[in-house]
Amino acid sequence: MLEILLRLPSHALFRAFGAQAVLPFNITFNVTSACNCRCRTCNIWERAGEILSLDEYEKIFCSLGRAPVWITFSGGEPFLRDDLPEICGAAGRICRPAIINVPTNGSLARLPSMVERICELCPSSQIIVNMSLDGPGALHDEIRAHKDLFETWRKNYDALRSINRPNLSIGVMTVISVFNVEKFQELCDFVLDGLKPDSYITEIAEERVELRTVGKGITPSIEDYCRAVDYLLSRISREKFAGISRITQSFRKEYYQYVKRVLAEKRQLIPCYAGFASCQVFPNGDVWPCCIKAEEYLMGNLKAAQYDFGKVWRSREAALARRRISAKECFCPLANASYTNMLFHLPTLMRVFFRFLFH
Repeated sequence: MLEILLRLPSHALFRAFGAQAVLPFNITFNVTSACNCRCRTCNIWERAGEILSLDEYEKIFCSLGRAPVWITFSGGEPFLRDDLPEICGAAGRICRPAIINVPTNGSLARLPSMVERICELCPSSQIIVNMSLDGPGALHDEIRAHKDLFETWRKNYDALRSINRPNLSIGVMTVISVFNVEKFQELCDFVLDGLKPDSYITEIAEERVELRTVGKGITPSIEDYCRAVDYLLSRISREKFAGISRITQSFRKEYYQYVKRVLAEKRQLIPCYAGFASCQVFPNGDVWPCCIKAEEYLMGNLKAAQYDFGKVWRSREAALARRRISAKECFCPLANASYTNMLFHLPTLMRVFFRFLFH
């Protein structure tokens, strides 16, 4: 956390005055768009196509150096890639990020062995594996359109919890949508009382260009979402978390309140640092400030830039995307970007630290 805080002034100056383009400290790499589920809240599998190789990722990591503090390897389903441990290992060896986060649908039998390999290859990074769970039992299978997924998910969850690695944290993540919002309290109790993960996080189902869900009507009403998240807040306030999970939950509590305000007010409530301190890299090498606008705010392509991340980051297209974000053309409750934004918003940051110290 201290390493991130030390980076904040240079990024704040970059956004405020157009100072030297400082490389991002929070990067999400979509290593594939392929997925073996057909979730009702996500159609990213329709975008499956060209992907970067391990050698190409190593070149990108070398161009980034020690800039990234938090790296997420997402999908699709990232564990469909046979070389995912090696990709994570290359990032850990070259960039040495404090945190490597990998979300998964928990469907693959090889998941535990691959996670253990990632921990082995990245000894200096905290590995966070967040397993997606959208409902208790049959509801999860229905939303994910994958037969017997819940049973497989539970076996993999138990196997991951049994891995004895000091740098491994296992979390559960739920997408709150129109399909499960009425069952959320039941799911929340199941997770916190039955599974007892290192952390429990939720995100609201969004209509994203990246996921090809624009116009799909997957977002719950404000009233339903607030009822669900208020119940979650009441539950996690009684839970005891430690280490990185305690910090994460402190940010989460603030984030849930933030989402409620964004949904109600429909505007950019705090300055957005997407494209300044955080970004997303699509499987074909396209660099976006975030996944909500995606190609609309395209900053460049890493293949076309000979895998030089700085070249894309300093491009004219990147500058245009930043101007549009700074002009508040867009707003969203995207979790990954929101956490970065909170770090630069002093009132929010003070509330987070107060919760961390005294709750």
